[in-house]
Amino acid sequence: MAFEVEGRLHKKFDTENKTDSFQAREFVIETNNGNYPQFIKFQLTQDRCPMVDPYNEGEQVKVHFDLRGREWNGRYFTNLNAWRVEKAAAAQVENTPPSAGDMSFPSASDEPTVQANNDDLPF
Repeated sequence: MAFEVEGRLHKKFDTENKTDSFQAREFVIETNNGNYPQFIKFQLTQDRCPMVDPYNEGEQVKVHFDLRGREWNGRYFTNLNAWRVEKAAAAQVENTPPSAGDMSFPSASDEPTVQANNDDLPF
């Protein structure tokens, strides 16, 4: 199941070689949902590790990710496995509602015109 979230890139960590054939990299974004900021840590693996390289800490990003969970010795672990990172501004431009300064009120020329109907029906 795929999810996505937008936030400010808070921290990028270095890529770590976990084994000879497996590497992982973590990064954190900050979201402002509710009263307190939330710091959400994601993981990139293998060839996806460089995906956060083009972004600087403080930039708005959109992260596409999957939830991954596993059990080990009676303990349960959950990872947010990122598979795409993109600049959030491009997505926000299309969905940004107009600000109060951009709102215009209807003028008389916006009123619909009533055309005369020559029917003799009263409705």
